[in-house]
Amino acid sequence: MNWISWLYFPAQLAWRQLIFDRTKLIAAICGVLFASVLVFMQLGFRDSLYASSALAPVKLNGDLFLMHKQSEAMWRPVQFKRSELMRVLGNPAVANAYPLYLGLAPFKNIQTRTKRTLMIYGFDPDSLIFDLASVQNLRAELRQKDTVLFDEYSRPEFGPIGKFLQAGQNVTEINDYKVSIIGLFRLGVSFAADGNVITSDLNFMRIFPRRNHDGIDMGIIKLHAGASVPQIQAELKSQLNEYVNIFTYDELQQFEKNYWSDTAPIGFIFNFGIVMGWIVGLVIVYQILFTDITNHRNEFATLKAMGYEHGYFVRVVFSSAFFLTVLGFIPGYLLSFGLYYLGESQMFMPMPMSPGKVFTVFICMLSMCFMAGVLAIRKLKDANPADMF
Repeated sequence: MNWISWLYFPAQLAWRQLIFDRTKLIAAICGVLFASVLVFMQLGFRDSLYASSALAPVKLNGDLFLMHKQSEAMWRPVQFKRSELMRVLGNPAVANAYPLYLGLAPFKNIQTRTKRTLMIYGFDPDSLIFDLASVQNLRAELRQKDTVLFDEYSRPEFGPIGKFLQAGQNVTEINDYKVSIIGLFRLGVSFAADGNVITSDLNFMRIFPRRNHDGIDMGIIKLHAGASVPQIQAELKSQLNEYVNIFTYDELQQFEKNYWSDTAPIGFIFNFGIVMGWIVGLVIVYQILFTDITNHRNEFATLKAMGYEHGYFVRVVFSSAFFLTVLGFIPGYLLSFGLYYLGESQMFMPMPMSPGKVFTVFICMLSMCFMAGVLAIRKLKDANPADMF
């Protein structure tokens, strides 16, 4: 018997058993569909969380980055002395070092006067630490007193700032301090903040009157061309105080992601939701396969009496599991694709449906159905044909 007949005939029997009871087949497909959608959405929310957390680091133009070791993330920084950052200039490979000030503050909607919290970034306009063309083009304007730039990718609850600017309405309050919005940039929201504002370091101190220039939240270090980033990183670690971390560009992004995956409870919640979706689908598919075996035990007994080995029945059950995976996964993927689009439009955060994610969910559903098959086939393993009639 060749491998085609070795697999074809059990698969044919499995398919006929599935379509024999259409009601149970639909129930099983719905179970796999539900599990697929649940896993897709949990992965989508988790990946959106990680992607949004790295939006700000991606737009920072630097080679090395300093943060206090007690800082959990950029949106929860612990300040350290500016003099510590200035010490890096003693390394001949360092070209420049710039401070970055971070803070959360309420922003007053120009039209409704309601307040909503956003992230404030304060920097020296003479530096080019933001890889944003609109910010670089408006550096001169940012040097003026009480001027800020607003992130047009912020949530709509802040109001249509672009339309307000066109109408000449650009005065609002941040942290109860009156400012003028002089332009827009594009960054994006995150789970930590619903919007972003960039301003000069001097204006930052006016918005946060209790802050001073000596206490910085982050240091941006630029190296001379040709300098080895890992080598300079190691040298600075030995030169600076132990209470600061020195990150490379990639390490900073990973640091932000690690906060949400390891420190914040929301990362655990999303991962737990993936496991729960897998378990719920496992239970549903197991019940369907177990019931299918029970209802056809006479037919299985006849095949056993005719000399069919246990491996044949294993292939039948696993074929059923494979068919259920495909039949449930395809509509689950299509539904999830639409929900991803809806989620992006409502959360204003990216939820990409990548090929890697599709493959991961399919393997997850396939393993779920195969595990259900392993549990269900135990009913036939020790069965005696004489006892089944």
